[in-house]
Amino acid sequence: MNVTVENLGPCKKLLRLEVDAAKVDATFAEVTKQYVREARLPGFRPGKAPKEMVTKRFEKDIREEVKQKLTRETYQGAIREKKIGVVRTEDIEEVLFEKGQAYQFIVTVESAPDFDLPEYKGLAIKREAAIVTDADVTKALNTLRERQAKYETAARELREGDVAVVNYTGTCEGKPLTDFSPAAKGLTKKENFWVDANKGSFIPGFTDQLLGAKAGDKRTVNVDFPADFVTPQVAGKKGVYEVELVEVKEKILPELNEEFAKSFEVESLDKLREAVQQDLQMQVNEKQQRGMREQAVRAVLDPIKCELPDSAVQTETRNLIYNMVNDNTQRGVPKEMIDANKDQIYASANTVAKDRVKAGFVFRKIAEKEGIRVDEQALMQRVQMMAQQYQTPVDKLVKDLQKNDGFGEIQEQILNERVVDFLIQNAKVEDVAAQPEPSA
Repeated sequence: MNVTVENLGPCKKLLRLEVDAAKVDATFAEVTKQYVREARLPGFRPGKAPKEMVTKRFEKDIREEVKQKLTRETYQGAIREKKIGVVRTEDIEEVLFEKGQAYQFIVTVESAPDFDLPEYKGLAIKREAAIVTDADVTKALNTLRERQAKYETAARELREGDVAVVNYTGTCEGKPLTDFSPAAKGLTKKENFWVDANKGSFIPGFTDQLLGAKAGDKRTVNVDFPADFVTPQVAGKKGVYEVELVEVKEKILPELNEEFAKSFEVESLDKLREAVQQDLQMQVNEKQQRGMREQAVRAVLDPIKCELPDSAVQTETRNLIYNMVNDNTQRGVPKEMIDANKDQIYASANTVAKDRVKAGFVFRKIAEKEGIRVDEQALMQRVQMMAQQYQTPVDKLVKDLQKNDGFGEIQEQILNERVVDFLIQNAKVEDVAAQPEPSA
């Protein structure tokens, strides 16, 4: 076997392969012998037909099987010999294939990126303190009170903290917002719309200009759509709203007492505080671990600059877009709005896809170097957890995964997790104070 490799560009190679004539003839003889043993021809018992008759009868089939066998074995041997990580086989072209002559063919492949691993042991990682304060618990309890709030009509002016029930129509540059985006129907006109009279609610500055109004009052409200506004077509522009205040609703919160605690099936307020504290502690622990993992991943990936296989990036991009669209649809986002933001969705998905594909290659390389593996027991444990999560029988999930080649993806997820665990275990960790949550 002779193999030469040509680089056609980043992550693309052309392999020229040649099998000597002796190997070609030996394979013809081997395949022909197999056909003679198994051939069923009229007038002959299986395996008893003359070789010449079998060869003539199955000449085309024998030729095709010989070519496939030589192609498969030679190609696989070449990949091992040249240590090429094939992502996708793009094309196989026959150059010369005849009995008694060398078999020559060309294979074009998309290959794994070529890169050197940075130093991945001793990464500098900051670990935020995972502390839950009394103030955190009180804030969480107040959030629970908000969920049980009652709203009573108030015959007075609108105050901060109330809910304003409004009718409105909105324009931008003198035109309805739907002229900029057909999906912006809800931003253009609404009746009996409930909006919290708090800073930042709905559109920043909207409710500020309604404070002091009473039911029946009409006001012209001027707003500046933020640069990162949900409807990009009007982001950074000025808007004008004609607003009628229909009703003022006063928010009534339940008292923080034993009765309130029992509404959560907890025997006392102290027990409720304890349960809330435990939940918050779990959340900050998860945030701490998530932050450390993100730092470890970035510390390894960012120094590596390499081209990525286009097919792998596009496949991951399509998967992410499908998930994003599905999630938005389930959350009730109108199809028109999804369509209007399709370019933004693609760009976001493509960026994440590149990161994931890159991480996959980098983590596999680290796993190979450090002997990190995923055994069958770990794989099945993850499948059982997924079955519980999706509330489906394990056997059914296994069949679905086998049908859709899903085990490879799960195995890669576990491998990636173990590599990141390894990075953190071997990192230089510095304890720092927790960073405050960004204000809304």
